[in-house]
Amino acid sequence: MTQSIIVQVGQCGNQIGSQFWSSALKEHAFHDDSGYFSESVASFFRNVDSKSRRNLAVSNPPTQIQSLKARAVLIDMEEGVLNRLIQSDVGELFNSTELIKDVSGAGNNWATGFHFYGSHYQEQIVDAIRKECELCDCLQSIFILHSMGGGTGSGLGTRTLSLIAENFPDVFRFVIPVYPSADDDVITSPYNTTLAMKQISEHGNCVMPVENQSLSAICQQLGSAKVDNIKHTVTETKEKAFNRMNSFVAKVILDITASARFDGSMNVDINEICMNLVPFPKANYLVPAIAPLYSPKISQPRHLDAMFTDVFSNHNQLCRVDLRKGTFLSCALLVRGNLQVSDVRRNVDRLSDCTKFIYWNKDGWKTGLCSVPPIKQMYSILSLANNTSIKYTFEDLRSRFYKLFSRKAHLHHYLNVDGMDIDQVKCAHESLNDQIAFYSEMESAQPLHVARPKII
Repeated sequence: MTQSIIVQVGQCGNQIGSQFWSSALKEHAFHDDSGYFSESVASFFRNVDSKSRRNLAVSNPPTQIQSLKARAVLIDMEEGVLNRLIQSDVGELFNSTELIKDVSGAGNNWATGFHFYGSHYQEQIVDAIRKECELCDCLQSIFILHSMGGGTGSGLGTRTLSLIAENFPDVFRFVIPVYPSADDDVITSPYNTTLAMKQISEHGNCVMPVENQSLSAICQQLGSAKVDNIKHTVTETKEKAFNRMNSFVAKVILDITASARFDGSMNVDINEICMNLVPFPKANYLVPAIAPLYSPKISQPRHLDAMFTDVFSNHNQLCRVDLRKGTFLSCALLVRGNLQVSDVRRNVDRLSDCTKFIYWNKDGWKTGLCSVPPIKQMYSILSLANNTSIKYTFEDLRSRFYKLFSRKAHLHHYLNVDGMDIDQVKCAHESLNDQIAFYSEMESAQPLHVARPKII
């Protein structure tokens, strides 16, 4: 059984992480009521009870978790979120050696997070991650959770990613960056996001982008409040609404790793996702979508075939793009529940007729079937679409970046940080242009007409 480590950076990353650990505990408890520590639980947790294999946390989460420790590293330069996390129901999952924190924050400045805090804490970060790696029997992947708009998430988050790539190059790096909304109240977020994108494009094996705007829209369509900006009217507490948004991101990690934690007739290993879905280093962005979407107001399961259709709808995407505008380089359908392989293949055949794949990978589907469904659901699907339409999201970012950079607005805040210079900003802009150009080239790619050799 393989293991994974979760690295949570910044306020956003730690809030998502908090939701993930709670959901993971509940999922293992629901499907294994024996209460014994198992290989399945060991994917994300360590058993530190040397006297007994009995683990009360699995049978009754999250009230008794003394014998479990999370395979995690928690980083934030403002200690408020981490302090609340440690005091929460899942706080006992974490050791003090796994916490790296400061008090002043990065001030919505990528350079402060990347250069100032990154240089100051890099040895501590690497040591904390190395200790977690050494406690794994078969480490396969590290998930990095962080935001793109703020200073700690974008700056220190991507510095952490680069340190992992440098010190643990053989471990698969799955990045889940949360992109800010177009009306984000952090005016420097286009700078932060562009500078961070260069790092995750270079150092992430698989990048699964998530947008605040998309999460908010999903909550709205399920009857929740729109809470991506404080000025919006809310119909439920802000904390509950954010927890629901974070739960969708947590579900992505749970579904990706389901095959590593539970049995199934077509289990998909983590390394297969990277191998099959990322044909080129630059094509490492996988748009996640989940189905069915449930809420207290929508509890009836969708028809099975409709569920397969839903994951290609922008209403179910955590990063909203129009897949019909682009070309698929590859696509994964990771299914959980009591389904037959024939059900999956029938729907893949049906969807193949209405999806456009690049000419050299017409059969670019990767399917997985794990027999264990999510809690209180019959079945679910996670789709990971490597589609060129992600370039339109990048083009929108480039437009917002240029509005600031063309006037050099707010740039002095970045250049005043030791280690930062104007060339890094220009290089990040060029990297974004290259990313857009690459996907445009893939979108317009045509088969090469090579003359057949004459048979004499």
